Amino acid sequence: MLHILQITPGAGGMFCGNCFRDNALVAQFRKLGHDTLLVPLYLPMRLDEEDQSHGTPIFFGGIKVYLDQKSAFFRKAPAWLRNVFSSPGFLKWAAGKAARTRAEDVGDLTLSMLQGENGNQARDLNEMLGWLKSHRFGGTNSASPGPDVICLSNALLIGMARKLKEELRAPLVCSLQGEDAFLDALPENFRKSCWQTLSERARDIDLFVAPSRYYGDLMSRRAGIAADKIKVVYNGINLEGYRPAEALPSPPVLGYFARMCREKGLHVLVDAYILLRKRNCVPGLKLRVGGGCAPTDEPFVEELRGRLANAGLLDDAAFHPNLDRHAKIEFLRSLSVFSVPAIYGEGFGLYVIEALACGVPVVQPNVAAFPELIRETEGGILSKRAEPLALAEAIEELLNDPKRLSAHSEKGLQAVRQKFSIQRMAEQMTDIFRHLKR
Repeated sequence: MLHILQITPGAGGMFCGNCFRDNALVAQFRKLGHDTLLVPLYLPMRLDEEDQSHGTPIFFGGIKVYLDQKSAFFRKAPAWLRNVFSSPGFLKWAAGKAARTRAEDVGDLTLSMLQGENGNQARDLNEMLGWLKSHRFGGTNSASPGPDVICLSNALLIGMARKLKEELRAPLVCSLQGEDAFLDALPENFRKSCWQTLSERARDIDLFVAPSRYYGDLMSRRAGIAADKIKVVYNGINLEGYRPAEALPSPPVLGYFARMCREKGLHVLVDAYILLRKRNCVPGLKLRVGGGCAPTDEPFVEELRGRLANAGLLDDAAFHPNLDRHAKIEFLRSLSVFSVPAIYGEGFGLYVIEALACGVPVVQPNVAAFPELIRETEGGILSKRAEPLALAEAIEELLNDPKRLSAHSEKGLQAVRQKFSIQRMAEQMTDIFRHLKR
């Protein structure tokens, strides 16, 4: 049995792919018999499965972290006052504000967090360490008081690595996913310092785990991480409940399920759909859009609804924001083909695996991690570019070839069951942990 410490930031009111992955992974570690502690940071995690962090305090409370950054007085405030801002009521309030937080507004805070024990949140780090040192893994009678391995959910938490290793004396594994897009969106006066600090602090990590070879290579290059310190482990999902529909929808349905935002390319898909309907080569094609929709995303979604209305297609399109797990699966099963044409360098794309787990073939742009996922799953095809015309042509090509559509459906479904289950991911991760423990 391994004693595993997983540290994951919560996203408050927003659905977060990293939260889904880590929560499912911790549940699977426990099923495999490993004593695993999931420690949430900042805000509660919004999940579509049972919360594996239940009963564990939230450290680095979002309001405290902000006040520590802005107020020297608060950094020295008595513990009772600081604890007020970590109360469930305050964190629930802050969770509603989290969706309004933008990278361009938190450059100084990001740099401070990356500086760890030298940053303005050093007291938060010590508070968490004090609690972790009092937690006895394996129960009160266990001979192993500390973890065998510490896992950080992403490299933006890398500032705490040095103190965690010093105090808990355990090897440290850090997952990689999406850090480049966030860091590149920081104000110019903080961007370079944050990348440089992340690169320096990467020396405190024993091993990085990337969700794709594409993203591992990218972060090796951009953060100066040695290639032999990066291991690729594909993200997995809990396959319970995922299954294909009994029959294809008629008329056919084009679907999208991810955060309803520009970065995920929803506008590209909407424009591709309008082109498809104008070409009329897939008669009666419908559009269904699902996924997270934060308050800051609503104006963008309304703009897209306006485009559809101007094209006379709003009645043939449906938007389904913030679905729970069961509704998400039923949504995916209602589709003929799936596409999320993300316009930034997507490191993986968990939504691709979720669609394939329901037997729905995908059409993705030939960028970032998508070629790798298509190669590994054979569950769809690539469009030449992440732009409306190329995407429309690829979707039309697939929908008008029923035999090919069926073949991609079957191959994708089989590949996900073999390579992309949360069980397989957990087994690969525990193999890594055992190797580091030796």
